[in-house]
Amino acid sequence: MDGVTLSFGWRVAILGFASLQLLLLAAAIARQGPNALANRLLTAVLVVLAGVVTPYTIGFAGAYDAWRWLTFAPFALPLALPPLLFAYTHALVRGRLPDRFGLHLAPPVMQLGYFLVCFALPLDVKWDWYTGGHRGVVSPAFDLALLGSLGLYAAASLRLLAVYRRDLVQARSDDDRFATGWLTRVIVALVAVLALYAGFTLWDWLSGGIDFFQETGLYLSLVAIGLYLGVEGWRHATLRFPVLDRSAPDPVPAEPTVAPDWVAVAAGFDARLREAGWAREPDLSLPVLARRLGTNTGRLSRAINLGLGVNFSAWINGVRAEAVAAALEAGSTADLLALAYDAGFSSKASFNRAFQVRFGLAPSRYRRGVSDPDFSPPLPEMRRVPG
Repeated sequence: MDGVTLSFGWRVAILGFASLQLLLLAAAIARQGPNALANRLLTAVLVVLAGVVTPYTIGFAGAYDAWRWLTFAPFALPLALPPLLFAYTHALVRGRLPDRFGLHLAPPVMQLGYFLVCFALPLDVKWDWYTGGHRGVVSPAFDLALLGSLGLYAAASLRLLAVYRRDLVQARSDDDRFATGWLTRVIVALVAVLALYAGFTLWDWLSGGIDFFQETGLYLSLVAIGLYLGVEGWRHATLRFPVLDRSAPDPVPAEPTVAPDWVAVAAGFDARLREAGWAREPDLSLPVLARRLGTNTGRLSRAINLGLGVNFSAWINGVRAEAVAAALEAGSTADLLALAYDAGFSSKASFNRAFQVRFGLAPSRYRRGVSDPDFSPPLPEMRRVPG
């Protein structure tokens, strides 16, 4: 091995620089206070990704040829990625780690233990095992375990997001800020990693083996996904996601013998909401409103669902849309977005969607219509929103 020199080509430069950026982003995210648990988990994801890329970065440079003792150095633990990404999502929406999270980490811990044992072997024994049993049996087993893990955790994350969305529209009026954006993109990243590994694994099996250089696309794609997660994760590090933990439901008193008239109950709640102007608060939630109305979340939720035929988010955003429509009918010349924010909407997208649902028209078209003397404002019943 004497005379072997390291080579710093474009692959080493790109992967090395990207790995450094991943570690810098991890350090920045770890320092953010809000969502502390979730931020630490995302930090771990970025560090693991940097570790996964490291053997290929130094391999392209010729480090394994120069120092063969680096074989089995435990840089890469890809089996840690799926449970950590799932735990990050879980921590955002539930405020805690998944149940029995230690068991989730058992596969990557076993992978780490395997590499540490192999790394400690004498060089000749280590190399014989690497070129024999490891390549032929253990490495394919790790590949299969990773693909299975990615698939299972992607499915679990999708189920978690579906439940969170369903719960969120029943408890928050600004649900679109949380359910349809960042969490969805995290799961898309998890699915993208699954697709990448599946594609390159299939290529490896069908072709009889691919080398480091043929795997360049895989690792460039991984660092690109990692950088995206890092940048967006840093941007969302201070966004407090509403924690809707089903482990501690709001107590619901026993129902009376005669069922309440939910339409009348809902009408009373609706009248008080409008009179007090509470819908103008962008982050109005079911528990907050229930306390103000002197009731519990269970009774309020039933009144909304059974008495109005909609969920909490649709009710509050419908009232906000009506406030904007009333301002337009009164001749307001203010910007539509300013009216929306004043009514309590937190984004242009949620405003446009809610207004369209409530009136069957886009806000801009409604404004043009009210200037027509023959215009008759459509006042349909609030539509049921699946959830």
